[in-house]
Amino acid sequence: MNFIITATRSMRAYAVQVVEQLLKLPEFNNTKDAKDVNAVQILKTDIFADGEMEVVIEESIRGKDVILFTSCARNEADIDVNTAKIELYHTIDALKRGQARKIIVFEPYVSCSRSDRTARRSSVGLWCHLKTLASMGTEHFITYQLHSDKSKSMLDPNICVIDDIPGHTLLKRHLCDVYIRNREFLVNEVRPRWAFCSVDAGGEKLARDFANAFGTPLVVAHKQRDYTKVNTVDSVNILSAEPLEGKVLWIVDDMVDTGGSVKSLIRALYALKPKEVNIIIMHALFSSPASTMLNQFIAEGLLNRIVVSDTVYHPCFTNQINNLEVVPSANLSAKIIRNIVMSRPMGKLFKAFNVEKYLNSQQSQA
Repeated sequence: MNFIITATRSMRAYAVQVVEQLLKLPEFNNTKDAKDVNAVQILKTDIFADGEMEVVIEESIRGKDVILFTSCARNEADIDVNTAKIELYHTIDALKRGQARKIIVFEPYVSCSRSDRTARRSSVGLWCHLKTLASMGTEHFITYQLHSDKSKSMLDPNICVIDDIPGHTLLKRHLCDVYIRNREFLVNEVRPRWAFCSVDAGGEKLARDFANAFGTPLVVAHKQRDYTKVNTVDSVNILSAEPLEGKVLWIVDDMVDTGGSVKSLIRALYALKPKEVNIIIMHALFSSPASTMLNQFIAEGLLNRIVVSDTVYHPCFTNQINNLEVVPSANLSAKIIRNIVMSRPMGKLFKAFNVEKYLNSQQSQA
């Protein structure tokens, strides 16, 4: 297992967490390779007076597989999106020049993933990003929950393989662990009284996946946008096969940015008199004014709780948003790395999450 884990400045703390989780796995604990896995701090970024940069590798990586964690979204180092991208590209170049055997980029959330639509006179940011990484020498790209399935076709697998891991398994497991706990509650409370709701028609597939997993009704929100403005929604229509009065509703989305869509949807759902409205999100961008708006809805009783993963760093994860639950992803990232470096099958990570099987296994271990 001749590999190291490192990170750009944007994700060093996260990479340290992944290494800690990896070394807890039986395959790595107390092995001769354990001391060589953690090389998170081997990269140094120099910024010149004119704003240019240079990334330096401070120890040999010759002949090693390098797993590079990075984020070009909001990050712990407070580096802006475009600077983070340039630093990532410089890092890939430095790793190639340092003669790494293989470069694996692990970007839990791809900040440009929404720029995936081809139009005659607009750039496609995701295509630019992925093609740049591949052309510079990245051979394997890993992420959680891309904005659309078609995005995976942007890379030629003969040049760079892409693994888009279904991160929403983390969120489903969290619901089981915290709110459901046993099969009896699933059957008697969740299935008759819960419902999962999409943010829009495009998000129906993700919401349906949750509804099918837990055996609940599906609610679809159809929103009308003003395409002359960014992050704007004119109206929302709710499509449901049964009344929502008295139900526990979970709004499901792969990401929330400013919260414009969620804002309109929460008000539309609340008018239907549910017992409570919750939000469950994979990538919590929470650009202004999302934090303020969510806190206001919680204070007004329109919103009960918010569940997110930690794929995007945000200072609000500490105490800026009430009733916020952050689901860690470092352990799953560690297992992904274990499977890759030990040439284990990845199929289990892509399988649909079986709620009943998981609950039964947890009860048998209790």
